[in-house]
Amino acid sequence: MNYQVDTRGYYGDFGGAFIPEILYPNIEELKAKYLDIMQSPDFLAEFDSLLKDYVGRPTPLYFAKRMSEKYQTKVYLKREDLNHTGAHKINNTIGQILLAKRLGKQKIIAETGAGQHGVATATVCALMDIECIVYMGKIDMARQRPNVERMRLLGAKVVPATSGSQTLKDATNEAMRHWINHPTDTHYIIGSVVGPHPYPDMVARFQSVISEEMKAQLLEKTGSENPDYVIACVGGGSNAMGAFYHYLDRPEVRLIAVEAAGKGVDTGESAATTQLGKPGVLHGSKTILMQTSDGQVVEPYSISAGLDYPGIGPAHAHLFASGRAEFMSVTDRDAMEAGRLLCRTEGIIPAIESSHALAVFEQRKFAPDDVVVLNLSGRGDKDLQTYIDYEFE
Repeated sequence: MNYQVDTRGYYGDFGGAFIPEILYPNIEELKAKYLDIMQSPDFLAEFDSLLKDYVGRPTPLYFAKRMSEKYQTKVYLKREDLNHTGAHKINNTIGQILLAKRLGKQKIIAETGAGQHGVATATVCALMDIECIVYMGKIDMARQRPNVERMRLLGAKVVPATSGSQTLKDATNEAMRHWINHPTDTHYIIGSVVGPHPYPDMVARFQSVISEEMKAQLLEKTGSENPDYVIACVGGGSNAMGAFYHYLDRPEVRLIAVEAAGKGVDTGESAATTQLGKPGVLHGSKTILMQTSDGQVVEPYSISAGLDYPGIGPAHAHLFASGRAEFMSVTDRDAMEAGRLLCRTEGIIPAIESSHALAVFEQRKFAPDDVVVLNLSGRGDKDLQTYIDYEFE
């Protein structure tokens, strides 16, 4: 089975480009040019140089000794939290800003939930001297205040989304509306493997540096490029797709995607898309999303602003439907406990998004000889107040 996008922009039954007519020229231009631009020698040279000298890649693959002892398996952490700006998001924004420049765009818009993509977008816009507007849910702005101030310090305009649940879905809606009204001079840097084709493929390619590095690092540390498992959290799913990318066609490598169960899958306050959702169209692509019987989007909930999204990217929908990846869900409480455990066993404060992936070790038993790589997608600076305020047992 093929797990890459086809010529129509689909992954199996999912994908496509469901867009307003006014955006058709933008999407067609991207479809016609993105691969040629991304594969050109001058683009690759600039992209690789910035990843190395500005972002700080390659990120370490760290053997977590105390966690490995606790769970009686071999746990490796891919340290995306050590990137400039504190998460994997910068890999994609560096790539997209270089693409936007080559397309002649003068303005950038973005959406953000936890704020990490917004910070990464504001960062590259400051670097390249391009105007930047970031849409962020009003609730997310309150719970991720440090990232809001970082964006503003970097020169970006942060616009609150005040409709719906006032979280990531609504920020994405507002960014889409802005793009519809400014289609010619503006590039929309989508932060995950969501949206109309070619965005899911484009973002996955920029994030694939994660698994590309993992292969070389594992070969050096274990003698094999292949781990037994790769684990990553999934909201829209860009960090997971980056970690999975070079293993998609290697069935011996098992993939585990971790969604946010919120207060419980059946409580009505959850973001466990694959357990609660069904096929439909969200933000320009056919995917799996939480919706009512008449097709209205169900408001998601998670303690993690970055996982508070009612759908997943179409590539992940295909991985779920085909059975290539296993999708699990983790509650707020289990994620917070897992995050605190990493703090106290390895001296690493993870983003709450990453803590959801860490909680898998309490749900699943791995063999002593299994090599398990967990993509630690971001650091917990932005979540310190949430950790402080949370009532641990």
